[in-house]
Amino acid sequence: MNIFIFNHNAYPPDLPGGTRHYDLARELVKRGHQVFIFATSFHHHLHKETRLHPGENWRIEHIRGVKFVWVRTPFYQRNDWRREWNMVVFMLSSWRLGRKLPKLLPEIGRPDVVIGSSPDLPTALAAYLVARGLAVPFVMEVRDLWPQTILDMGRMSPNHPVIISLSWLEKFLYHRAECIISLLPLAHEYITGCGIAREKIVWIPNGVDLSRIDQRKKVPVRSGGFNLMYLGAHGQANALDVILEAAEILREKGYADIKITFIGDGPEKPILIALARELGLSNVEFLDPVPKNMALQRLLDADGLVLNLEDVAVFKYGISPNKLFDYMAAGKPVIFSVHSSNNPVKEAGCGITVPPRNPQALAEAIMALYRMPQESREEMGRRGQKYVAENHDISVLAGRLENAIKTIGKHN
Repeated sequence: MNIFIFNHNAYPPDLPGGTRHYDLARELVKRGHQVFIFATSFHHHLHKETRLHPGENWRIEHIRGVKFVWVRTPFYQRNDWRREWNMVVFMLSSWRLGRKLPKLLPEIGRPDVVIGSSPDLPTALAAYLVARGLAVPFVMEVRDLWPQTILDMGRMSPNHPVIISLSWLEKFLYHRAECIISLLPLAHEYITGCGIAREKIVWIPNGVDLSRIDQRKKVPVRSGGFNLMYLGAHGQANALDVILEAAEILREKGYADIKITFIGDGPEKPILIALARELGLSNVEFLDPVPKNMALQRLLDADGLVLNLEDVAVFKYGISPNKLFDYMAAGKPVIFSVHSSNNPVKEAGCGITVPPRNPQALAEAIMALYRMPQESREEMGRRGQKYVAENHDISVLAGRLENAIKTIGKHN
């Protein structure tokens, strides 16, 4: 098959960020398929152009068999109107390019299916328009429930014109998709509420390229000290201020050996750095984001890892964060501070679960990991690795995606 995937922020492993579509595409290529990923060349976390030369509006880059179609979009620094304009420009540019590419480069051929990935609904709309223009099936992938997440985060009123427009667009795309792929285990409860048949919805969560685990380097055991690490986006939904409040509690209790490291970037990072300075926290440090192919090695420097999310209602449909499965693949114990319908850490027995928005409980969990024997932490880590190997192997998930595409129409 010839597969077009539209994902505004898709990344190869030499850049920071999620590599879901690259990893799935690599497996599909191994199975004999051709995959084109349409993505912006402006990096969301680095806030800079990463792929296109001056004067280039688009370019195809071959990365280990996967073909990225890089599209130029405007610069932005924060979550303001400039980011929204970036989304609109990507929608329009990728739509024009997607429908013209088979004619511009006949060797590419017409796609057999077009996949549009949310949460950026304008991106999914571009994919739908390309699919309709080329008379091929459209598949919608739901990585995050927009606009419900925006509402639950309290960013906008239900009566805001943007929310009304996104709600209409969301249902429009659901109804026109031949198949809906959800990363969230219970998202079907939400999507069927929009009048969609359950049979059209397929659950394919995030996964891990297990070859990255096999290639990791052994890290010598450090003597003394304990490093808790968070590696990922620094956004409002991550509620990282709670970790800083926990760090303040640790300092007040005299746990000088515990250090907390934040790796990544996002709109909340300057605010978090200012808060750490205001609290006088010498036990935390903030580091720049790292490419995906270096993330596992950085995770191996930690003694424990933390996944922290805001306490919002939308997580009742479940979560599937890339970082969590990377954490588990690294073989480190995980503190899970999320109120969601699914809890992979508890299922795997690879860490400690605490309620979100509770710095005292988080601090106590960190202290518990710190006091735990090294052998016990290592056993937790092994259970996490076993869990992702059994449930989130990217090669298995790619097979599920391939099957979902091949069976389009059978449930209609």
